[in-house]
Amino acid sequence: MVRSLWTAATGMRAQQINLDVIANNIANVNTTGYKTQVNEFKSLLYQNIQTRTTSADGEAKPVGAQVGLGVRNASINTIFKTGTFTESGNASDFALDGDGFFAVRGEDGNNYYTRNGNFQWTIASGGGSMLSDSDGRPVLDSAGNAIILNSSYVISKITINGNGVICYPDGNNNPQSIGRSIGIYQFNNPNGLDRLTDSLYGQSAASGQPMNEATNANLKKSSIWQGYLEGSNVQVADEMVNMIITQRAYELNSKAITASDEMLQQANNLRR
Repeated sequence: MVRSLWTAATGMRAQQINLDVIANNIANVNTTGYKTQVNEFKSLLYQNIQTRTTSADGEAKPVGAQVGLGVRNASINTIFKTGTFTESGNASDFALDGDGFFAVRGEDGNNYYTRNGNFQWTIASGGGSMLSDSDGRPVLDSAGNAIILNSSYVISKITINGNGVICYPDGNNNPQSIGRSIGIYQFNNPNGLDRLTDSLYGQSAASGQPMNEATNANLKKSSIWQGYLEGSNVQVADEMVNMIITQRAYELNSKAITASDEMLQQANNLRR
């Protein structure tokens, strides 16, 4: 009887975490570049009540008796499906169509990766203009360096083509490459990335090393859309359905605890 109490309790804990994931998805429905997260479950250990080889007359028994001891959260996976592109009208906004990530450099000197292309041109500390994210972190080019242009460039005339190449008009007003391009990186296992704040991801042993699209010919190249932002890929209708299912599962587990408690009460009352 006590086994059912603990089993139902594990179900309530697991469904609570599942609801936390769903709530986080809904909260980030308007977050640029946000990717939906999905909670995965795994059953706990099974307890042997009777083995396959025991029976009343000593004959071999083909089927044993095992009772499960509940459930736990196995992992929280990220769905990296491309979100909807929305035109922003800002020339320093970029959306990625493909499996790549933009790279930015944090204050700690480490590189971080994001799908949020809400960038802007800021004044660099040493002069000139620097492409940075909304928090001032420099955006990296295909060589892993911060994108800093000297003061001779008029920022409003800078364009970026679909391959991420930074262009500037010549004397005939035709866009020409300046020899720099926005860095785009991929990972063998993007679900292994560490999820951080500000829509950032950190490299980990599980994700593998970042692969530069500019230098790796085996990668399917991503394309950049200037003047667009990638919205979150959260499907609100699906999340609402998942929330109802989670709530019902939580309720069923709580009723199992209540039923177990009542059965224990009945057992205790047999002495009276």
